[in-house]
Amino acid sequence: MSEVSIAEAKNALTRLVHEAERGEAIHITRHGKPVAVLLSTEAYERFTSQQQHTDFWQAAQAWRAQASFDWPELTPEEVDSWRDRSPGREYSWDD
Repeated sequence: MSEVSIAEAKNALTRLVHEAERGEAIHITRHGKPVAVLLSTEAYERFTSQQQHTDFWQAAQAWRAQASFDWPELTPEEVDSWRDRSPGREYSWDD
């Protein structure tokens, strides 16, 4: 994996394209920060074909299928005890 500045890439584009064709990814930087990657067409197509385009519901179902949940075993009486049995506040529709 090579890393070159934009100025270097501009001056050596032909050489960098040949390196990319041989399978090397060329990282292009601006002021030392990565801004782009030069890939061969083959590497790019391999990358884009591997990406799965699923909608949210499909992704949620896949996550639920692989996730393991450790839910405690609860009885209906335990769950019912969570209810607040106090009377609710009084409400008047005239307000």
